[in-house]
Order: sequence, then structure tokens, then C-alpha cells
Amino acid sequence: MTSPVDDVRTSADWMAAALDSSGYQADFSPHSLRAVERFMTEQSSSGRAAANGLLATGLGARLFGLGCYVGETIRLSPGGVWAGGDADPASEIDVAVRLSGGSVIWPVQRVVKRFQNGPEDSLVVYGVSLGLDLRPHAAPPGDAKPRMGLFRRRGD
Repeated sequence: MTSPVDDVRTSADWMAAALDSSGYQADFSPHSLRAVERFMTEQSSSGRAAANGLLATGLGARLFGLGCYVGETIRLSPGGVWAGGDADPASEIDVAVRLSGGSVIWPVQRVVKRFQNGPEDSLVVYGVSLGLDLRPHAAPPGDAKPRMGLFRRRGD
């Protein structure tokens, strides 16, 4: 059995591919947190997944993957390491990033809060508050419409 920390990079990479294939830029750049925020806005509302949306099935795994993506994106910018309490039964939600400056963040918990509370727990604000530069360095995709991509459910 692997620990949640062992699963982080695999989940982050899986989520990046799923987001990309569904029309959301996910290249682990700080600016890509804007695409994740757009995804959350389009696919959920105050603790509910959009009907027939990309979070309508596999919610727990997808929120974990989104949290891993957000955490890995933040970790890559200032530097840091993933940490987690494998003895904790809630360890998946409690995986943390210990940033190079000594701060500790819990990105999976933050994504769950964003899902539950909506834009008041913005992932863009989260990134900016941690010192990330979220200005685009390349033009983001304009009016790209989300596609089902890797999020496709069986039978779709």
C-alpha cells in the first residue's frame, strides 16, 4: 500500500492531463491556477457538482487530484516538499506542502473548501497570498469550451 505522499505526483500528473484534455490549461505554471479556478466555477457551486459535469462522478478522487495539482503547482514555484501523516485515517486530505521558507500549506483541504464554499475560497487568491505571480506569460486559451476528455464516464 502506498502512502498519500507517494500518490501526490501521480495524481497531480493525472489531473493535469485530465484538465488539459477537457480544455483547461494545466501546465503547472502559477497562472494555471486561474484555469483550475475556472474549472471549479464551471463544474461546481457551493458544495454541489454540476449535473452531468466533470465532477459529477468520482468526486473524492477528483478533488484529491485537483488538490495535488494545486499543491504541486505551488511547490514548484518557491520550492518545498510534500509531507503527510500516513498513520492518520484522513491522511489523503491532510497531505501538506512544506514550502522552502518554512510555511506549511494543505492544498487538498483548500480545494475541498473551494468546492464547499465557492469563490470565497478562491484558488487564485490562495496562490497570490502565497506569493505566486499569476500573471499570464503566454496568452491563455480564449473561449475554449470544456470537453469531456479524460473525465469521460464509461458509456459516454
